[in-house]
Amino acid sequence: MYDLLIKNARIVRPNRSDVFTADIAIQQEKIAHIAPEIPSDQAMHIHDARGLLAFPGLVDAHMHVGIYAPLEQDAATESKAAAMGGVTSTITYFRTGEYYLNKGGPYREFFPEVLRRSEGNYWVDYAYHLAPINRIHIDEMPFLFQQFGVSSFKIFMFYGSHGLHGKSDQQRNFLKLEEGEKYDFAHFEFIMRKLSDMIEDNPAQAPYLSLSLHCEIADILDAYTTIIQKEGRLKGLPAYHAARPPHSEGLAVFIAAYLAYETRCLNINLLHLSSRKALEASLMMRDLFPHINFKREVTIGHLLLDVDEPNGVLAKVNPPIRPREDVEFLWEKLLNGDVDWVVSDHACCAAELKYNAQHPDDIWMAKSGFGGTEYLLSGLYSEGKKRGLSLNRMAELVCWNPAQRYGLLSKGDLAEGFDADIVLFDPDQTFVVRATDSFSAQGYTPFEGHELTGRVKVTFLRGQKVFENGNIIGNPRGRYMRRPTMPSSVT
Repeated sequence: MYDLLIKNARIVRPNRSDVFTADIAIQQEKIAHIAPEIPSDQAMHIHDARGLLAFPGLVDAHMHVGIYAPLEQDAATESKAAAMGGVTSTITYFRTGEYYLNKGGPYREFFPEVLRRSEGNYWVDYAYHLAPINRIHIDEMPFLFQQFGVSSFKIFMFYGSHGLHGKSDQQRNFLKLEEGEKYDFAHFEFIMRKLSDMIEDNPAQAPYLSLSLHCEIADILDAYTTIIQKEGRLKGLPAYHAARPPHSEGLAVFIAAYLAYETRCLNINLLHLSSRKALEASLMMRDLFPHINFKREVTIGHLLLDVDEPNGVLAKVNPPIRPREDVEFLWEKLLNGDVDWVVSDHACCAAELKYNAQHPDDIWMAKSGFGGTEYLLSGLYSEGKKRGLSLNRMAELVCWNPAQRYGLLSKGDLAEGFDADIVLFDPDQTFVVRATDSFSAQGYTPFEGHELTGRVKVTFLRGQKVFENGNIIGNPRGRYMRRPTMPSSVT
């Protein structure tokens, strides 16, 4: 007997060109069988999909759970928001320093605390990318991989002399750097050298060991922020875009790529590319260094919003929301295959933290980041359908590609042996985004008032419902994912 049988689903798989109607049989949290007609008497429980699209559970590979609120609290509310958006696997960026746990020290002490605080609080499966901030963290990278299955690491290129929200001269305190250390290009080089050694030492796992980079150059940000603030001509999102200009992203991509070439660091992820100049730079580097496996990421925020967004400071994020011509260029490259995956960059920042109540329109006083994991699939479908993006390609962008890159090999597809992470999606339902409808603790959204077509109706995590028709189901049962994970056969 199967544990669950989902009947009459229109199945969307990555790396295919068709959508077909079939039943999905689930046993012991895995997909056991997919066929046009599986008898109902072979299963203990039946769910009739009634012709809805069935996507693999989404892999939101770029989140920031625990950045503006205690990790235990943030994990619960924001993973509920993920589940309502069809996300069944989240990978959160985490680091030492201010925000997050607000402490420094070695990861061998820090990360077990992260895992203790996480356990029992996630409604979806979860993993962590870690940022080596101090030199000791670089030495700990192989230990983190072997002991905890952390296979991906991150560099925030602008942190050297720029803060999370703008100009800063408090980097030592902000990052909790040890005496005599700097967070600079040399530090980035040594991170790459260590990862290069790890890739060479672990040939079987090498494809899943990677380094991600937030590509902006602090010197450019500092100079242009000073100019834009002094002139006082621009306000809101246009001012923030001008203060963090696209060529800062492009230059950072060039530097990151050359350092990867110099250090033979072969797996590089270029995060949340937001502009024509940044994406063009990434493609130049791909062609210049074809032996380096570059991956290019964009966010749903940068695909849906532009500097004329009426919700203003609510959309402040790093790198900034860009003008419409940049947005359309991202879509152009996404459609022709030059973008590898789409994520939310979800960072729940409550209203009382997001902006100053006395100066609600002051972009310089607003905090950076906002949530959006709950709109990842609906946003991609709604805008992608208008531009001719196929359903199968959508499944590659938000399911298969990030799962493969980051070693979640039991996720990202609807096939026998894979985790039974399944999203039933109504492609015809249109809705207006309202923050009050979300499980996120944020209380607002820069997507407020946007009309989207396509809505998640049911989310299954490893064969059990976690979300259905606007409601969270059951108790939190998300598991920490050591990477790489492997699909398994079902007996």
